Amino acid sequence: MADFSKQWCELNDPEMPWDFDILEVAERLELDHFEYYICEGFGFIAIAKDEEGEIELGFRNYITDLIEWKTYNEVING
Repeated sequence: MADFSKQWCELNDPEMPWDFDILEVAERLELDHFEYYICEGFGFIAIAKDEEGEIELGFRNYITDLIEWKTYNEVING
């Protein structure tokens, strides 16, 4: 089953029920930690909080098989 974040649903399909809230997940993370969460809409596989407390979202690079990190604002604001 596909999972979608609250933020993706609010931007793209407000009637769709969401599975998790990026901001709630990030709030409980310690600095410089991450948890695996998949958002089919945005395409990320992890949510992180960096050492300054900024939220980052991890995307798999299928060529290198590494995670590439983008800031929350970069993803949400396009």
